[in-house]
Amino acid sequence: VVSCASNPVTGESQLMLVSEQEEIQMDKMFSPQQLSSDYGVIQDKGMAQYIQFVGNQMVPDTHRPKMPYHFHIVNATYVNAYAFPGGTIACTRGILLNLENEAMLAALIGHELGHVNARHTAEILSKSKLTSALVGGVGMIVGAYNQGYGGIAAQLGMLGSGALLASYSRDNERQADDLGMEYMVKAGYSPEGMVGLMDMLQNMSKHKVSDVELLFATHPMSDERYKTSVKTARKKYGEAKANPLFRERYMDSIANLRNIKSAIVKMQDGDALMAKEKYAEAESQYAQALKIAENDYAGLVKIAQSQLAQKKYQDADRNIQLAKKAYPQEARADYLGGFASLNLKRYE
Repeated sequence: VVSCASNPVTGESQLMLVSEQEEIQMDKMFSPQQLSSDYGVIQDKGMAQYIQFVGNQMVPDTHRPKMPYHFHIVNATYVNAYAFPGGTIACTRGILLNLENEAMLAALIGHELGHVNARHTAEILSKSKLTSALVGGVGMIVGAYNQGYGGIAAQLGMLGSGALLASYSRDNERQADDLGMEYMVKAGYSPEGMVGLMDMLQNMSKHKVSDVELLFATHPMSDERYKTSVKTARKKYGEAKANPLFRERYMDSIANLRNIKSAIVKMQDGDALMAKEKYAEAESQYAQALKIAENDYAGLVKIAQSQLAQKKYQDADRNIQLAKKAYPQEARADYLGGFASLNLKRYE
């Protein structure tokens, strides 16, 4: 028996084997892991409050305003933004440095709100669940459903938070773009923010593929998306074009991040070298980044990783200890510290 629900955006019948409470429960279970794997949420309180402010402005006009939304900036330096099904939304430092105004940020967050409100992840999980039932027998899926979330997780093979950061279809992306523009315009922003975001993504997809590989793996980009955004902004929301972009407010709010932009770029270069197993060269890039942002948690963890790969355990341990002091609430430095200690025969 296929379960159907009314889509909160379209009102049409939708295959849905995941309840709203399960969406929220999955979010609570897996989003903290992803935020931590992205080196934790940013410690700059001003920036943390700012992204909450921008996100919260759009929430009242969404189709699911009562979801427990949380908006974060994570310390990761790669270029991406993502949403968990229960309303946790995060942007990386890397993508923020590529935005030019607050309206573009609102478009980015609005797009992720679109995925949550259209229940795209829940729909993808429901299809996976149905496929598992067809392959393994109806009894398996009934058992998984009745046992609650733990059974569902096992049935879907969800071994980590990445399973919930699914690859969206082009239809999903188009709908999220459309909803994102609707939400941002209702919040008082110019639709040109979405046009600017699409222009930036289009240019990146053509000229900086390696830098944004993960972004376009989960959020497929195309010329059609850009053209559709321009058309929608001009025709559907033409009267809102004069709404503010808030460029100065955006630049002021991320001033501390912009001050270390060259360090972020060095870390991105180091990540590319790590992927090629050029550990010594990666270490050099991270070291240069830390000369600019000496107490940066992500930078300290990254250089420690490059040193561990080279079996430079003493050097790695020193940077791990600095990382622990820089961000004691985050776990990755402790985790890497275990490897360093084992190799230094500090078994206790």
